[in-house]
This record gives sequence, structure tokens and C-alpha cells, in this order.
Amino acid sequence: MPLPMIERRVIPQMGGADYLGPEFRGDTYRLKFVRDGRVIWVDVDASTGRVVGRAGK
Repeated sequence: MPLPMIERRVIPQMGGADYLGPEFRGDTYRLKFVRDGRVIWVDVDASTGRVVGRAGK
């Protein structure tokens, strides 16, 4: 799935956190956000667009 499509799905779900950009890790995109000085990582399956993990809440 193209990155822009994944971003359009995930960014609105992040409750106003600032989006800092993606990393590509083989079959997973890791999207980086920051809210209130805390970093939040969202891992998304690159082929399906499904969120497979979240860290740093």
C-alpha cells in the first residue's frame, strides 16, 4: 500500500499529535509522532495498511 494512503489513514487517528515522518523497515512502515514532548511510534503493515503496533504512548 502506498505510504500516502497509509498516512491518510493513521494521521487522523492520532488525536492532534504532530507527524514527524516515516521510516521503512522491510515490510513495515514506522510513523513517528510527538505529543506533549513524548514520541509515539506507530508500526503499520506496508502491504495491508493495518496498524500492527504502537509504542511510547
